[in-house]
Amino acid sequence: MQILKHFFCLILFFFLISSVSVMAADKGHFSIKPGTNDGKKWRIGYFEGGEYVNYQLNFLGIVRGLMDMGWMETAKIPDQSGEQTAKLWQWLVNSTNSRYIEFVKDAHYTGNWDTPLIEKMVPQIISRLNNKKDIDLIIAAGTKAGLKLATNDHTVPTLVISTTDPLTAGIIKSVADSGFDHVHARVDPYRHERQIKLFHDIIGFNKLGIAYQDTEQGRSYAALDSVKKVADERGFKIVPCFTTDEGADVKKDEESVKKCFATLGKSADAIYVTTQNGVNADSIPELVNIANKYRIPTFTQSHSEQVKYGFLMSISRANFQYVGRFYAKTMAKIFNGAKPRDIAQLFEDPPKIAINLKTAELIGYDPPVDVLSAADEIVEDIEIPKK
Repeated sequence: MQILKHFFCLILFFFLISSVSVMAADKGHFSIKPGTNDGKKWRIGYFEGGEYVNYQLNFLGIVRGLMDMGWMETAKIPDQSGEQTAKLWQWLVNSTNSRYIEFVKDAHYTGNWDTPLIEKMVPQIISRLNNKKDIDLIIAAGTKAGLKLATNDHTVPTLVISTTDPLTAGIIKSVADSGFDHVHARVDPYRHERQIKLFHDIIGFNKLGIAYQDTEQGRSYAALDSVKKVADERGFKIVPCFTTDEGADVKKDEESVKKCFATLGKSADAIYVTTQNGVNADSIPELVNIANKYRIPTFTQSHSEQVKYGFLMSISRANFQYVGRFYAKTMAKIFNGAKPRDIAQLFEDPPKIAINLKTAELIGYDPPVDVLSAADEIVEDIEIPKK
């Protein structure tokens, strides 16, 4: 009884201190009021290293934020398929109206996780930014795109979105300073620590499995420094397993994660599911089956859509609403004359929890009432991902 009471206090305290978004102060007062670029529309471009559902969800959050703030006319956004943003971009080009902004028809770039293609594409994008000058702001989705555009090779305002840790990855100089006048990257340095602490509070594991590519970028995606910090504080062991990631051969990446899940199922008592190419709509059903076979609780670093597909826990999808509006406000401030470097990058959104009760049943975990009452999303079955 005393243990349960202590556990409840931990959960309650966690949610109380996290119930309000934390946002640092800008270096000046910047308007977010809709306005034109001297009578012309502000022209927006987009670049991603490849398709990933978080890029889509963050971008959808931006679009909704821009609509809510009056930069675009409100419209019903069609349901999205898979993890793409290209069809969403074309819908924005062809079916939305705005007096103030334009999503440039041929300014959506995706590298398809093909390194040679990306290396060829980036100089073309930078040349366009410098010479054609038909883009007023470019969105760089993900760590790879952020690293390629957060440079001195151009000066076009660059909004880096949906990165695991832009500071550790080297995209920005510090939480308070991007290091480039034209670059802004939202950062939440303690987000993954909060996730791991919450997972540990709820499950109480002794050995945490984590599959990731053993490279600087792979360790950054996996938030390994944050995991190690919490492990040292809490006294649990990290059980690593190395995968391939971000190759043109996605199937190879998927198989490497599946093999790691099978290995971790025998050597760990919980798995932290990290962001990587091999964790996607095609692979998640089998990854879930492997984890459930070994009765291993999982916490996905990504979002609650993956909880619908069978991972035990994550942060609620509602967070994309908060962070999307933050990005939209950042864009509005830039259009109103703010230097990206002068806009605060720190934004901690409230970690609302999602839990899958079917998965809990299959692995033999009976969530206490306190956990259920703290959950923002409760999923009662396992869905098949849409492709």
